Amino acid sequence: MINKHTYKIPALKVHQWLKGWDKGIIFSEKGHRRRPSETFYIFSLSAKKLRSLSGIYRRETKEGVARTEDKNIQRAHDQTRSQNIREFIKYGYPWSELSESLRKEKFDDLRKPGWLPTAIVVNILGKKDKRNNGKLVDSDDLVCIDEKPQGVSILLPKSYKKDNWKPKNLYPIEIIDGQHRLFAFDEQINQEDYELPVVAFYELDISWQAYLFWTINIKPKRINPSLAFDLYPLLRTEEWLDRFEGHKIYREARAQELTEALWVEKKSSWYNRINMLGAKGSYSVTQAAWIRALLKSYVKSFEGPGVSIGGLFGAPVGKDEVTIPWSRQQQAALLILIWNLLEENVKKFNGKWARNLRTVRYTRKIDKDPAFAGPLSLFNDDQGISVVLQITNDILFLRADDLNLKQWDLRKKYGPDITIDLKTTLIELENKKVIVKFLNKLTKMLASFDWRSSGTPGLSQSEKIRKLSYRGGSGYREFRRQLLEHLGKKNNSIGKTAKEIYKRLGFDKK
Repeated sequence: MINKHTYKIPALKVHQWLKGWDKGIIFSEKGHRRRPSETFYIFSLSAKKLRSLSGIYRRETKEGVARTEDKNIQRAHDQTRSQNIREFIKYGYPWSELSESLRKEKFDDLRKPGWLPTAIVVNILGKKDKRNNGKLVDSDDLVCIDEKPQGVSILLPKSYKKDNWKPKNLYPIEIIDGQHRLFAFDEQINQEDYELPVVAFYELDISWQAYLFWTINIKPKRINPSLAFDLYPLLRTEEWLDRFEGHKIYREARAQELTEALWVEKKSSWYNRINMLGAKGSYSVTQAAWIRALLKSYVKSFEGPGVSIGGLFGAPVGKDEVTIPWSRQQQAALLILIWNLLEENVKKFNGKWARNLRTVRYTRKIDKDPAFAGPLSLFNDDQGISVVLQITNDILFLRADDLNLKQWDLRKKYGPDITIDLKTTLIELENKKVIVKFLNKLTKMLASFDWRSSGTPGLSQSEKIRKLSYRGGSGYREFRRQLLEHLGKKNNSIGKTAKEIYKRLGFDKK
């Protein structure tokens, strides 16, 4: 059978495995983390052949699809980035960075080789690997590995005869890292003469691919943080979600889960309105911004240096017990209820700031109240979201006993595993009249604050100056101070709690 393969590529076999990994790492077929091979392969292949053999499956944000259901790894393809790499390959640096006008000058001495010495990381699909709703690679389209005493060879598909080859079903190679480099090669470059180094895993499960992408792209250098957080559902295990402290990634994973719940739940005021992948050209707040805001509020540490008020969903440092023994569904339900009530109360509010935002002419259609969801509303801004989460967390943290939050224990009704869905959990919370009444009162008070951004037409000079004070790193603190001051004007329980928070945060010492 081997002699039917037209192309035979020599390769090196690399063994990377520690005995301790067998006991210390959790492998799971169900969690897309089956035990990987102890080896991978290194070889070189022309860019033309590698591109024709490779399928790239990119992450998307389809309406109503949970992030755990999106098993793709790659970010969206950035044409500009591939074009920049293409220019570098052809002309090297710094000539590839010159403007068109400068290229017409005599700068040919600046041309250099455009080497790409770092490897493209791929996964070779096996005959049982399924992708795209159960599809398999056709037997004639498989890339095979031939191991003999004299050496290892990568055998390209039996069906691979021409440069314009297409598979019958799936492409036999998945790109884990390097799609922009690969897409830089087109008809402008003689791809056959340009080989790329390749590191190839064989039958690597999809969660391990996400892990590899993470360690290659996020650990040593920064990429789009929303894409990074979007990979958490493929990276995490149950332990990552059930324990908060220790490594920061535990709390980040919980914050990602809560953000996803706000985005995917149809009853949520944020349904389908969070920019989950950090794509450009959207009014929506990014997933990364939501996660940062949650880490500074509900999911922050319960105690420790600099923590005057803990996170309602946090835990004592070094412990696994949460402040309030709620399931993730209960935590998500509370956040959804707060924002839903806030949207309702903003819609009912007819003060100056809300009327102003409703009369502005926008360049795109806004399906919700512009005072809540419009591009000039701070409710639809990173800073506004962060401050709302901080204020509501702090007030609920200090009033937790009065509201009997710990007594909302669904384990008594649904069992210790609490496997009920988010919709049911939300209904259960909406039946807790004391909590709902309190949150309605709180969000009504929040709605009466001026939530216009500094770019709103019709602001007075003093109003604009006040809005501009929210900008920059110190702007979050000033925004929070002004909102607490606003709440503290009311002589009720919420106003008194706001004053206490104001003092705890040191705002009274200005």
